[in-house]
Amino acid sequence: MKSENSTPSGDVGSKLKAFAYGDKYIWAIYILLCVVSIVEQYSASARIVSSTDILGPIVKQVGHLAMGLGVILVVQRISYTKFFAIIPILAVVSVGLAIYVMFFGDVINGARRSIKLFGMLPLQPAELIKFSAAALLAVILSKSQLKDGKGVTKKGFYWALVVIGIFGAVLIKQGTTNTIILMAICFSMMIIGGVQWKRILSVVGILVVVAAITLGYGYSKYCEKYDENGKIRIEYAQKESAADKIEKGETVDRLVDVVIPRLIRWWKGDETPKWEQPIDRFNHQEQYSYIAQANGGVFGVFPGNSREAARLPLAFSDYIFAIIVEDTGLLGGMFVLLLYLSLLARASGIASQCKRAFPMMLVLGMALYIVYQALAHVGIVSGLLPVSGQPLPLISAGGSSILIISLAIGVMLSVSRHAVRKNNEDKTDDRNEMNSLPEEARAINPSKL
Repeated sequence: MKSENSTPSGDVGSKLKAFAYGDKYIWAIYILLCVVSIVEQYSASARIVSSTDILGPIVKQVGHLAMGLGVILVVQRISYTKFFAIIPILAVVSVGLAIYVMFFGDVINGARRSIKLFGMLPLQPAELIKFSAAALLAVILSKSQLKDGKGVTKKGFYWALVVIGIFGAVLIKQGTTNTIILMAICFSMMIIGGVQWKRILSVVGILVVVAAITLGYGYSKYCEKYDENGKIRIEYAQKESAADKIEKGETVDRLVDVVIPRLIRWWKGDETPKWEQPIDRFNHQEQYSYIAQANGGVFGVFPGNSREAARLPLAFSDYIFAIIVEDTGLLGGMFVLLLYLSLLARASGIASQCKRAFPMMLVLGMALYIVYQALAHVGIVSGLLPVSGQPLPLISAGGSSILIISLAIGVMLSVSRHAVRKNNEDKTDDRNEMNSLPEEARAINPSKL
């Protein structure tokens, strides 16, 4: 058997060397995103810098990216086969953290969303939940492959539903958009895993009915509390408004006071042109983000010259894409979006080269998690989706988000290093890879059958 660090001659040696640290294209995308992150955090940090510490936000972001790089370098060296036993444990931990946050977490924008690890680094379990769901479904669906490669067993399908139900239930309190992203990841994983369409559609139908009932109930309660202009009714006027509670860091009825009003504003948003809509405490974030994007035009105003970063409250996190467009224009925004889509495309290429089902679904699950998160952020900032706080992977400020995204990238690099390379060149390595996986996880990649 060839040593992993040996250098065979000819083309085979070149291919092995190319995968020494994982896929070079994923590395290239990661590095470009980090560069964009540092540059745009400099441009977007106008509201949070101080006269005595101008470089503070940049230093903090570089520190988070450095920690993320450390995570990637460690994880990509670990064979993906080791993750099979670790993932269920991580899933239990993430659910436990989410439940803890529901009762004891710090309040952010009217909901309990985060805790502080060791009293310092804020952690939002929503990110860990989405990561864990994608990884756990890769485990479940790879164990449940039918021998003819034409689908998933009924038992595997039911276990997938359990994951969707539990993870969705603990995540719903931390944001409707987070839950929708989770559902998109899970159903995409089920499609990739080969779950029959009639089963997927039946579950989607049930969820649509539940969502319709929930929104209908919320809308009826909203109409009781607010008039047709969105003004609070007299009988509720003596009570503190939801906006006041959010400003004070208190929890609110998110369905009635946050979700429904945002959906109404989004649905009716085009009835009046954006430039004619008055800016108030309810819409100032999206309005300033639209102004920033309009100011950027096609080519942008160049990084560091952002005008709206000083007015946009969350320019450095939930609205960082608006500053990217203002700085670099439509072309720059499209380039950043293309980076994320390229990550998914590259993951698809790696998945097609995996011999086993588990690494195939694992690398795609990680890519879907990152890309769906990015698409949600871009959709919200551009006005395509209702307003909600979602970070842009690796670019928005936030330590826990960067670390978990880095963990996902590390897993993708591990698959590219330990699954693709071995499967392509060495049958002995392939046998060793198979033997290192539990017997139930040795199913062949369905695309290879």
